[in-house]
Amino acid sequence: MSAPLRESRLTRRFEKLKEKDRAALVTFITANDPDPAVFRQLLEGLPTAGADIIELGMPFSDPMADGPSVQLSSQRAIKVGVTIDDVLGAVADMREWEMDTPVILMGYYNPIYCYGLAEFAEAAANAGVDGVIIVDLPPEEAEELNQHLRTNNLHMIFLAAPTTDGVRFPRVLEQASGFVYYVAVKGVTGTKSANISEVSARVAAMRTQTDLPLGVGFGIRTASQAAEMAQFADAVVVGSAIVDIITDGIDSEWRAKPGLATRVLDFVKDLANGVQAARLDSAENASTGVDA
Repeated sequence: MSAPLRESRLTRRFEKLKEKDRAALVTFITANDPDPAVFRQLLEGLPTAGADIIELGMPFSDPMADGPSVQLSSQRAIKVGVTIDDVLGAVADMREWEMDTPVILMGYYNPIYCYGLAEFAEAAANAGVDGVIIVDLPPEEAEELNQHLRTNNLHMIFLAAPTTDGVRFPRVLEQASGFVYYVAVKGVTGTKSANISEVSARVAAMRTQTDLPLGVGFGIRTASQAAEMAQFADAVVVGSAIVDIITDGIDSEWRAKPGLATRVLDFVKDLANGVQAARLDSAENASTGVDA
């Protein structure tokens, strides 16, 4: 069973999108990448560009679940200097003008443990964070942190992979809340493309075991791929493709070239258009007898 939490920004966002019969677009960026100024422009612009949920990476020196693109984004952020308090401060600043868009922190357990579990949960909630994804924290060991998250009405979002079987998945659900993040490909982020039919079948199987929304990420790089996933998933997560635009928009000294934030946000707009139209297009094709 999912953790018992009160209503939150995250649950309200999924409820509203369910009423509209469309999936959420979840966009990932790394805090302070490529520098604090551009990062703030992106954080400010993502909701208007069409991001329904923002996944914000907390830079870490050993991001084992991340592919080369996201690993490099962490290196850039660490080079310019970033702490957990910096990340929380950016969210707190965002909450001065944007109160509706959920923010999920993605990171690794070591920095949170060093920060202090109770202290982190309280500080995150006070900043306006809505949940966390801790990729190296298994469900068997998650209660140590999750008890503090629940106290502060924060969701712990877990990953499920193609290798997560019918025995493992219920254990994940014992600690999960907010939504379940299905990793569409084996391996790290940004290295493969997802197989639509295989992912659709796995999402359908997971729906028989939980009422939590099901998001899909890893291997989604284009607006058309996002639209395909949005036909059956409750959320579509795009990360490495966004980070790659940032990487392409910096020079050899990791300094942002002019117009970088605009290029990223234009790409997010394309993703949002694809996700928002996905089920409308599918319904129109079904009504006319045309194969999607």
